[in-house]
Amino acid sequence: MSHDEADQGDRLDISDQRREHEPAESETVYRGRVWDVQRDVVPLGDGPDAEFVVREYISHPGAVAIIGLDADDRVLLVQQYRHPVRSYLWEAPAGLLDVEDEHPLVAAKRELLEEAHQVAGTWHVLYDVYNSPGSSSEALRCYLARDLRPAPGDPYAGSGEERDMPQAWVPLDDLVARCLRGDLHNPHTITGVLATYAARASGWSMLRPPDAPWPERFPD
Repeated sequence: MSHDEADQGDRLDISDQRREHEPAESETVYRGRVWDVQRDVVPLGDGPDAEFVVREYISHPGAVAIIGLDADDRVLLVQQYRHPVRSYLWEAPAGLLDVEDEHPLVAAKRELLEEAHQVAGTWHVLYDVYNSPGSSSEALRCYLARDLRPAPGDPYAGSGEERDMPQAWVPLDDLVARCLRGDLHNPHTITGVLATYAARASGWSMLRPPDAPWPERFPD
């Protein structure tokens, strides 16, 4: 590799850019209980020579996840059955943005309360991600919640997969090792644990405020 090639990354803007190719045709081919499947005919490029491709994807409302950290640097996990992969997964609390006009931070606080019966003293944005950008429109924002404490009152009575979810408090360093060993498989949990580990190493200086813009989910 030449010196010029090695320095190419320094000259490029290595940040994702939102640029929508307006579909020439679009239809909902399946309407589900939680999300739909969309089929678009999309021009890749501009002008008369643009190539048209057909893409099918899950139309997703978006989601939030929460890495909850206590004073002893332990991360809060809940265990939930995930039928598509036939597995009980240890996960960070998370949930859909399926309440109309609900701010993502409000949704995150609600999910932390409902799934773990916890409230947090401080909140920051940890990372934003597209969970599976080749097949889903899902945008997920993960928050770092610290100074956790039990919520007052009775725990939320969940149903279905959210009923009787076991909880565990696991040291952050141990979770990093478990992620790298392949013990955990939930994507927002693995990404959140590694991001928290990196953020702690920086003295938390790179964290964004909890109301930071999220143009990938709320472009306006």
